[in-house]
Amino acid sequence: MNPEARIFVAGHRGLVGSSIARGLAALGYSNLLFCASHELDLRDRHATDRFFAETKPEYVFLAAAKVGGIFANSNYPVDFLHSNLSIQESVIAASHRHGVRRMLFLGSSCIYPKRAPQPLKESYLLTGPLEASNRPYALAKIAGIELCWSYNRQYGCKFLAAMPTNLYGPGDSYHPENSHVIPGLLRKFHEAKVNRAPTVTVWGSGTPRREFLYVDDMAHACIHLMNLDDSRFDQLLGNNSVAGDEFEPPLINIGAGKDLTIRALAELIAEITGYSGNLKFDPTRPDGTMRKLLDVTRINSMGWRATTELKQGLATTYKDYCANVTESGSSAPYPAHHPR
Repeated sequence: MNPEARIFVAGHRGLVGSSIARGLAALGYSNLLFCASHELDLRDRHATDRFFAETKPEYVFLAAAKVGGIFANSNYPVDFLHSNLSIQESVIAASHRHGVRRMLFLGSSCIYPKRAPQPLKESYLLTGPLEASNRPYALAKIAGIELCWSYNRQYGCKFLAAMPTNLYGPGDSYHPENSHVIPGLLRKFHEAKVNRAPTVTVWGSGTPRREFLYVDDMAHACIHLMNLDDSRFDQLLGNNSVAGDEFEPPLINIGAGKDLTIRALAELIAEITGYSGNLKFDPTRPDGTMRKLLDVTRINSMGWRATTELKQGLATTYKDYCANVTESGSSAPYPAHHPR
């Protein structure tokens, strides 16, 4: 990408989009295009098309999505399915109509089957049933991958889908019920410390294993992918043949390549926040998939690896929480914190 190229970061106020925007700015990209959700509803196809016609982006990072943890996914399935399908269709279609050179669509590791072998390879997509607790969100993201693949096959577009593992970092949502596991636990342990609570209860059995990636590492990976030379980028765009059983979607995993149990994560967060009370696990709450570790062989072969250790990243994230959430009294209520 030329430093003066017009680059649209969709969802620039969310955890993912804001990190990509910071990363691009730090590298000297000077023509970044943003549009807040109150200015442009990306679910509106016609409004999105007008925005593309006016701004003429050459590259697009599609980080806009409605996201949330197990509680939010379980309680708002229509929102997660409909909003994400609408956003994806609007932005991907506009990218084709207005000649975007490359588009990177951000998904989630929840697209993979619940019982797929570990670590999760890109080829495992659509090989088994999904985890029920976030199936609507996962299906929307799978539809986005298929849409990218279809535009590549039918129109020769260069649209790539990147699937990051569980992300965390500064700018996350710390909603007590609808956030993801790391921001939710950071808030829970911080408040327990402040209130001198003798016990903190963590959802689930504590035995599932999860992989976590610092969001700035993810942003560097996205920018790295968009800057690959044509020959290597084109290798990632999927097999154009629909004959036979060939199945090579335009898909690449982005992850740290290692995981830990939720129990170990909770103990680490207790240490970082300075909470010295007891931990209790509530097995009546859902565990979700027992393990989700991404195979990162493909992106490592493209010259990128995660560099931020979990303990270091958690410490930085906790500082962000203390500075930007506790001082204001609370984090944004659902669903305002979700990026568009």
